[in-house]
Amino acid sequence: MNKKVILENLGQKDYKETWDYQEELFKGIVDTKIDNRRNGSELETPNYFLFVEHPHVYTLGKSGDINNLLVDDKVLQEKNATFYKINRGGDITYHGPGQVVGYPILDLDNFFTDIHKYLRFLEEMVILTLAEYGLKAERSEGETGVWLDVGTPFARKICAMGVRASRWVTMHGFALNVNTDLGYFDMMIPCGIRDKAVTSLNVELGKQEVDMEEVRQKLLRHFQSLFEAKIIKEKAPIQ
Repeated sequence: MNKKVILENLGQKDYKETWDYQEELFKGIVDTKIDNRRNGSELETPNYFLFVEHPHVYTLGKSGDINNLLVDDKVLQEKNATFYKINRGGDITYHGPGQVVGYPILDLDNFFTDIHKYLRFLEEMVILTLAEYGLKAERSEGETGVWLDVGTPFARKICAMGVRASRWVTMHGFALNVNTDLGYFDMMIPCGIRDKAVTSLNVELGKQEVDMEEVRQKLLRHFQSLFEAKIIKEKAPIQ
């Protein structure tokens, strides 16, 4: 089992370009697995972890309801935002500047073949990271992602998650609000869940801005520990 993970920080990158790149990496892993099975070979499958920051964009998962986007194309244009229907699970999600977005593209045969465990580990990675900032984050039963003050009238979501998996290969991932403009969440029903607020790390800490690279490094450290993975390569940001 190959537990080495290639880390790439893509910097600020268009959502569609990043999605296409994910699909390319995903297909490469799946094709290797198919070849191994057909030919009886044992070629090693690679794993990737992409960090990226997107321009304003709304994405709707396979099971999502378009009515959860509350504005039309004209308003999206005025807000310099785009919209895509995509092939992950979940409902509607917003990505934008000030958000740490992570896309682990892993062959789970290298780690464990359990999608629920995979999602719980991603949540735990975020929970442990937020704990380093003094925040008690937790899961909300039946709702994927990471929340604060679960079970109270003040429950609010700080990290959204949505993944796709085929032949135990994953793509898509998580979006952690760090210095995010929360006003963009007013144009949708986040994850299709009504009456639940959204927050960000800088708001919770009462800071104008939180160091995003510091957040990324904390996430990576917990990812490596939980998945018993080894980061083997880091590329410079692509502009």
